[in-house]
Amino acid sequence: MGFREHAARVRRIVGIVLAVVLIAGVAAAVALGRDSGDSGTAGKTVRGVIGSEKAEFFADPDTVKALAAKGFTVRTETSGSWAMDRLPLKGYDFAFPGSKAPADELRRGSEAQGGPLRPFYSPLVVVAHRNAAEVLADNGLARLRADGGSKFTTQGTLLMGPYLAAAEDDRTWQQLKGASGHSELSGTVFITSTDPVTSNSGALYLAAASYVADGGRVATDAKAVERTAPLMRKLVQVQGAQQTSSDAPFRDFISGVGNPLVLVYESQVASLLMSSQRQEIGDLVVLYPDTTVSSDHTLVPLTDHGRELGELLSTDPGLRELAVRHGFRPQGAAAEFITATADHTAYIDQRLTGVRQAPVPTAEVLRSMARRARG
Repeated sequence: MGFREHAARVRRIVGIVLAVVLIAGVAAAVALGRDSGDSGTAGKTVRGVIGSEKAEFFADPDTVKALAAKGFTVRTETSGSWAMDRLPLKGYDFAFPGSKAPADELRRGSEAQGGPLRPFYSPLVVVAHRNAAEVLADNGLARLRADGGSKFTTQGTLLMGPYLAAAEDDRTWQQLKGASGHSELSGTVFITSTDPVTSNSGALYLAAASYVADGGRVATDAKAVERTAPLMRKLVQVQGAQQTSSDAPFRDFISGVGNPLVLVYESQVASLLMSSQRQEIGDLVVLYPDTTVSSDHTLVPLTDHGRELGELLSTDPGLRELAVRHGFRPQGAAAEFITATADHTAYIDQRLTGVRQAPVPTAEVLRSMARRARG
């Protein structure tokens, strides 16, 4: 055998040996990954569209890890809850708006796989800077909780009847006693909310306000919408341009810019309190409207995998604990939320004492109300 023939044979043998070693190494790595519970082995990738208030929960590395341990990789995109039914949802496994009404719209317009699931909820609250909260209280528009010996009040109740009466009269901060010493309190008294046509929190604000304004009656038809339309228009149009998500106004508030009264989800406040960023809260006061609406975060399953995810979020103890960490109240498990927020009762009304829940109109009526409010 010549030198060239011998060298070629050696190369072939070496190539075969290397291939065998490579295959064995890959097999060992796969086996090791299975034995160690590697999150990279998650077997179901599901896509969903969610309200932005849940984005941090799904992006949390601990949530990602917990879902992977159950065989799920979840890819999400955000949208205003009331805009989801206008999205092309083909290829998505679930839609997760912030309340039942837009979820009902989604179910009617898609091939939903069974009924919706409601893993957790959050009531609407108003965050205020301390000066604004104290002026509201001094003028009968709010009631602040006794401070219990602490230097500052950090929680109270927004009195919706008197507040709406002030809005009807176009009252300004300058007309309220005690406001003259605070240069940041000027112009018309109003609550910053999100766009009710596209955003869940903005629509639910109108649901609660219209219920109070119409003497404790839920709007059921065009006549009911007409009765409160002028006031709803004032509540919205005084704000000028509105955001489609409650995240931006809340971040502006925490940063010390924007309006001194902002409508947000309680979950946003609770999440901030339980995070390492608590030092950012400044002079925050949490006002619970005496009549409010809870945002029942409602998952609409569009595929079998979407339904499996919804059931997992509702029942898995680890995922429920993570939802609480992000400020949400698990359905049917008040004790979990109470335990998690035990150190933050100065701000959080754990049992929603004295807070009345307003019924929410049907999606069709609420859409009509929002359109009228926007003009």
